[in-house]
Amino acid sequence: MTSTAAEPRRTVTVAVVQAASPLFDTPAAVRRAEELVREAAAQGAGVVVLPEAFIGGYPKGLDFDITVGSRTPAGRELFRRYHAAAIAIPGPETTTIAAVTRELGVHAVIGAVERHGGTLYCVALFFGPDGYLGLHRKLMPTAAERYLWGQGDGSTLPVVDTGTARLGAAICWENYMPLLRTAMYAKGVDLWCAPTVDDRDAWQATMRHIALEGRCFVLSACQYLRRDALPADLHPVQGDEPDTVLIGGGSVIVSPLGEVLAGPLRDGEGILTAELDLDDLVRARFDLDATGHYARPDVFTLHVDETARHPVTHHGGTGGTAGTTSA
Repeated sequence: MTSTAAEPRRTVTVAVVQAASPLFDTPAAVRRAEELVREAAAQGAGVVVLPEAFIGGYPKGLDFDITVGSRTPAGRELFRRYHAAAIAIPGPETTTIAAVTRELGVHAVIGAVERHGGTLYCVALFFGPDGYLGLHRKLMPTAAERYLWGQGDGSTLPVVDTGTARLGAAICWENYMPLLRTAMYAKGVDLWCAPTVDDRDAWQATMRHIALEGRCFVLSACQYLRRDALPADLHPVQGDEPDTVLIGGGSVIVSPLGEVLAGPLRDGEGILTAELDLDDLVRARFDLDATGHYARPDVFTLHVDETARHPVTHHGGTGGTAGTTSA
């Protein structure tokens, strides 16, 4: 009898980064993001995920002087600073990071705050060996985030094919939106990236549930932020003691059968890595494929509108007639 050689394993090494984001210092945030991507790549990672709002910052504990029916000049000035720290996309910051991922030949998903006119959006930026690949805008800002960030639409729900696996992203509490999850499963997500600032123990159950439900690897990167990382003139509601923890981490990597492969990381910054066997995706989908053989399209259907929604549409006129504007 002749023996056949074993099939080569299809693997990819991934990294989730847990780190503080410099607030109101965009150049420092970009430098730090570059350093962390390089550090993760040096550990063998081909895919790197950084936390929610890493570039632009997550203002944990700041209330911007908002009360129902009232704003203050001080709160408006704080928002101006936050707006100034956000980034235009594409722009010099995405160009800088794109150069890094091209040089290293890696893919990266990085949380940021996008500035688009007078509105800010929480986004996940996708980069790869070809540079900047696109973004996902958070569909539903959570609670008080709604006075800081606008809502994304269905036009920014990308899934990126790396050549070995398909990357998608859901930001923080978007992960609690069942219909969003279903839409992303239908796009064939293999590596579910979850940039977040949710440091609760309950978040771990959510990440394991999504891995099991979507039969995908889950890569959750959370910030670890202390009071002493914020500018001295800010006063978070948690207090001004330098070692007060504002965001406590909990980054984790989970397998398609819900097994924790790395983490959760607590009590400090760090990088978690794991080598993923991509054939585990097929093994896991043997008995559950949420939008395949386990779906019931005769009973349930989901319509996803991926149209870009613009509040003002300009229609060009003819001859010397001015165009019309509808809102």
